[in-house]
Amino acid sequence: MKNGHSSLGEIPGVLWTPGSVSGPVPLILVGHPGGLPTMRPRLAGRARHYAAQYGFAAATIELPGSGDRPRSAEAEAARANLRRAMAAGEPVGEIVNALVLPLVDASVPEWQATLDALLALPEIDGPVGFGGGLIALGIRLAVVEPRISAAVFFAGTFVPDALVDQARQVTIPLQVLLQWDDEGNDRQSALDLFDVFGSRRRPCTSTSADTPAPRGSRWTTGPGSSPGT
Repeated sequence: MKNGHSSLGEIPGVLWTPGSVSGPVPLILVGHPGGLPTMRPRLAGRARHYAAQYGFAAATIELPGSGDRPRSAEAEAARANLRRAMAAGEPVGEIVNALVLPLVDASVPEWQATLDALLALPEIDGPVGFGGGLIALGIRLAVVEPRISAAVFFAGTFVPDALVDQARQVTIPLQVLLQWDDEGNDRQSALDLFDVFGSRRRPCTSTSADTPAPRGSRWTTGPGSSPGT
């Protein structure tokens, strides 16, 4: 597998491509929670899986306000308020809106510009998938970016109400991964969000192999090493 740093203006990123291919390959946009220098080893592992198992290229970019990118005073204040509210057991809805919505609004155009640049490369072709990272970002991308034809979402991160409503417009094939026994995840909110998606093909997989899946044909259980993790 070949890999190298790339950038779009001031946005750091990484592109991984299969080592030996005879023509253009499909692309996975690899999401993450922010902090590309720290996340890179794990993301590289996912990219190796995509390259070895499927012959796909993979790419990622840094989120606004993360890693080496300039910080936002408003976002830092919202994060502090979120930590305080969670520790006190207080409602967090308005704080989540203040933190996540601006991040999604800023991130989506950057991912779209990155996709423009990647699809202009001779070694990259469609189809395009999106996997991992902030589920709120994945929802918005799946709604507004027609070049993304399938997605894997990691349930558990905060989703503003406005993006829960947008999830009804997500109709591409999905797989939703939920770490069933993670106390840091609001399991019920994740299940409620899953039921909102408009996709007809949308299995939801528990990544705890020791926990039985809930009743219902949409659910499966699987190991934490499920593709896309």
